[in-house]
Amino acid sequence: MWLEAPSTKTKSILDLARKNRSLARAEVRKLSLEEQLALVCEAPLARRAEILDLSPAPELLIPELPEAELCFIVKQVGIADAAWILAHATPEQIIAGLDLDIWQKYSLEPARVENWLASLAEAGDETLLRAAQAMDAEALVLFLRDRIAVELKLNDEDWQVPPGSETLEGQFYFRALQENDDLAPIKQLLHVLFQEDYWMYFRTMQAVIHELPTETEEWALRWRDGRLQDLGFVPRAEAIRIYAYLPQDARIQREEVLLESSEWALPIWMPRFPEAAATEYSIFRAAAKLDDATRHGFFFQLLSLANKVAVADDL
Repeated sequence: MWLEAPSTKTKSILDLARKNRSLARAEVRKLSLEEQLALVCEAPLARRAEILDLSPAPELLIPELPEAELCFIVKQVGIADAAWILAHATPEQIIAGLDLDIWQKYSLEPARVENWLASLAEAGDETLLRAAQAMDAEALVLFLRDRIAVELKLNDEDWQVPPGSETLEGQFYFRALQENDDLAPIKQLLHVLFQEDYWMYFRTMQAVIHELPTETEEWALRWRDGRLQDLGFVPRAEAIRIYAYLPQDARIQREEVLLESSEWALPIWMPRFPEAAATEYSIFRAAAKLDDATRHGFFFQLLSLANKVAVADDL
């Protein structure tokens, strides 16, 4: 999709960062938080983490990033190397990243959850706890059921500790389902929950033992779909209507169409719009001739349509 090139300020700092990071850092320090946010989001995706690193206060800047933009940056850096970013992310940003990344169509991808969990664990117990408490209990249980078996100690003289199991409190015993599986991030998670949120720990362990996987997955998808709708992704039943047959009398007429300028609510950075029509695509050349407010509405509706295509095509 075509967008305007980075502003002159953004380009100059990017160029300076290649030559002298100290000077680039000094230039970024002169900018307001809002200007630093624009600098990050206007930079090419491959260099956004570099710009974040130039900020004098990334702990203030990172929480201001739109949810999807943070997810893009984390994926570009690589989940394994993103702990320093996630350490400053808000629960809403983390959950949006998980919603966008850990599902493959309608199935949870445990390996992706594990990657996020490992990075969150590396970011520290506080970050790990914040993320776990923000997650749907159902998604967390689905992941744990894929990785560990949990058994509750019985008040029975014949009961024995399951081979290879360990416990944090003498009641719940857990073990890896796969031999030689590294459970370090899971152990850290369970330990943090046991220490800081015992009731969540208790409910989670009980759910791993007793909850039905099909029902758990259904509820996890419901919660996720609801949040994605809040981010601008409509339900699939609505999205696939874009491929419906359009009767002749319902097709676009040759008349002026008012494009309302909706409040920007999608989880991405609002790009600036070009004044010149320097693009090969006629639709954007036409958009460049609109006034600012109407062009805003056009772009918003275009992205909304793109989201519908993404949902309809299971992307």
